[in-house]
Amino acid sequence: VSRESHGSQSAFLHHQVPIKNIERELICPICKELFTHPLILPCQHSVCHKCVRELLMLNHEDSFDAGSECSLPGSPRSRVPSPSMERLDRLVRSGSISSPGWRRGSVTPRVTTIPCPGCQHDIDLGERGISMLFRNFTLESIVERYRQAARAAVAIMCNICKPPQQQEATKSCMDCKASYCNECFKMHHPWGTPKAQHEYVGPTTNFRPKVLMCPEHEMEKVNMYCEVCRRPVCHLCKLGGSHANHKVTSMSSAYKILKEKLAKSIHYLISKEDQVRTQITELDVLINQTEENGQLAERRANEHFERLFETLQERKSEMLRSIEQSRNRRLDQLRSQVEEYQGMLENSGLVGYAQEVLKETDQSCFVQTAKQLHVRIQKATESLRTFHPAANPCFDEFVLDTSREETLLKEMCFGGVPDPPLIDLSRSRVYNEATICWRLSDDHLPTDHQVLEYRRWFQSPSQEDGEDSGLWRATDRVYGPSTVVCDLEPDSLYAFRVRSCRNSMYSPYSPEVKFHTPPAPAFGFLFSDKCGFSTERLVLNKRRDSVESVAGMAFLLGAERVQTGSYIGLDYIIGDAGISQGRHYWAFTVEPHSYLVKVGVASDSKLLEWFHNPRDTSSPRYDHDSGHDSGSEDTCYELSQPFTLITLGMGKLFIPKASSSSSVSSATASSTDPSNRVLPMPQRVGVCLDYDAGRVYFYDADTMRCLYERQVDCSGTMYPAFGLMGSGKVQLEEFITAKRLTF
Repeated sequence: VSRESHGSQSAFLHHQVPIKNIERELICPICKELFTHPLILPCQHSVCHKCVRELLMLNHEDSFDAGSECSLPGSPRSRVPSPSMERLDRLVRSGSISSPGWRRGSVTPRVTTIPCPGCQHDIDLGERGISMLFRNFTLESIVERYRQAARAAVAIMCNICKPPQQQEATKSCMDCKASYCNECFKMHHPWGTPKAQHEYVGPTTNFRPKVLMCPEHEMEKVNMYCEVCRRPVCHLCKLGGSHANHKVTSMSSAYKILKEKLAKSIHYLISKEDQVRTQITELDVLINQTEENGQLAERRANEHFERLFETLQERKSEMLRSIEQSRNRRLDQLRSQVEEYQGMLENSGLVGYAQEVLKETDQSCFVQTAKQLHVRIQKATESLRTFHPAANPCFDEFVLDTSREETLLKEMCFGGVPDPPLIDLSRSRVYNEATICWRLSDDHLPTDHQVLEYRRWFQSPSQEDGEDSGLWRATDRVYGPSTVVCDLEPDSLYAFRVRSCRNSMYSPYSPEVKFHTPPAPAFGFLFSDKCGFSTERLVLNKRRDSVESVAGMAFLLGAERVQTGSYIGLDYIIGDAGISQGRHYWAFTVEPHSYLVKVGVASDSKLLEWFHNPRDTSSPRYDHDSGHDSGSEDTCYELSQPFTLITLGMGKLFIPKASSSSSVSSATASSTDPSNRVLPMPQRVGVCLDYDAGRVYFYDADTMRCLYERQVDCSGTMYPAFGLMGSGKVQLEEFITAKRLTF
């Protein structure tokens, strides 16, 4: 290992990256400038000290006096004065000032939660706020080297010499936190004095402490590394602090392991340099293709719109021409009618002409002319009696309805069959109802809706995979990323698939996924904070759907009274609802890092016995299931007990050992080999209680495979029971708690 590590480090040294090429790694994600006094957040991202304070102030500015400077726009650096780092740290650590978001004497609770600008996760800084964060001295040193490389011609001057005789610094004292020229250094660090023992380095402006101190215990050096929180800790943190139940390693071991991993990773990247360059070339080609194809698609879309505009313009001209022709024709008809009626007036037109004809005295000439004139006069007289305009002034037949075309234009989108969505197994849950969630492709175009289809599968003895009924049932149109399917049969296997629709074109179906429904209806409950709940060692969240065991000082004080033998104490918590009939199912998750967790059912009488029996005065062997995992208590199980619990912990599930007279069955309990009684801990655990049959079942809730079952005495009200010892956490599933939390 050492030879390989040495080879990796030597390869790394031969491939040093110029300091000027790493600028983007040295930029604060908030102020977009080089890091200044960076702090390491719990998520391992680094942010400038000032930026963290300003981010807190922006998030909680209603919790302290609003100043005009807090509302100014621009960079976060322009909002807050910049006191010296040392003074700021000293004031925060001493308590002279409080962390942003909380005022001393204010009724507003102290809140120190900020979103990380790197990963966007909410970061809880705890009660002590920024004072709990480590400064990233390594990053500071790299930034300082970068600054020096960037300003290579600018020298660091001696802090003691006065202008104009100020000399260039040749070394910096890490104890005095100052830079000196040769003469000044000799004068301030004379031989034979304590200052002669000070540590000095080359000229620098970055003065870091010699030893990293614990921010929680300021007088203690960090000498261990917490693998859970991924941060250095001191021995007091491990002894009785917030890291008491966490796995820690020595600092030297963590240093060696992390350095070897980093060196190997860097060596791997360097060895793959040709591959990376090839992939960069391929990416450049893809960039060019994307640019060209994007421009081509843009030109084609523009051509389609131009043709559409031309068609609209042509149609517009034709329809306007039709309106104009109809208008001119009607106007001509009406004007002719006006002229005709004007001729009926006296001394004008027809009437005047008729009056002149009447003056004719020659009979033959009069008759010849008057006959045709009389016909015209009769027609004019008749038109006066039945007046009708020659043309209709309304243009109702030319009203244009474009609503359908407007709808089509609004719905116009690029063609092509949409990509099929993918059902998200991690977010989908199936109980009496199925909540099915899916994801659309990353580069998907907007879809109109999705349709989920499902069918029941019947397990066939001759086929391991089962056979389907052939009848797919579809839900109504779904306009979101999930839907709920109701009225599913218990203890059945269902297949689900989904597809998208755009412009009446359906995508292919997503790959089918299968879920097994629980064997009984879901039993809704929350953790009870009344009966037997230990506030000293159990932490219950506000929603009462999560409980965590914390082995603190109370546990140590209790163990102090035990002089010989083994001391183990379980802290029990139960559900706030009991079962007195029927079949019921519930599911939960146990954190993989949990030390020891017992889960199952217990009667009300047995719970009273547990809660009223002091755990520090009775032997752990007193109970048949005390939590002691030696297995000896399991061998004395009677045929039926008023409780049944199985053990989970350290990533394992332990099948209880049963006596020959017990009615027990499981996939592994029949074997006498102890190794067969240990299974990997399921991600989700399910429990089913058949009260009427007096039987309890334990399942892998993801596959609904029964891991263990046994008879249980249901003589009273049965409650979901959980026992925790040491570090552990149990989280009820949302479907189990949803109905209770809505009230």
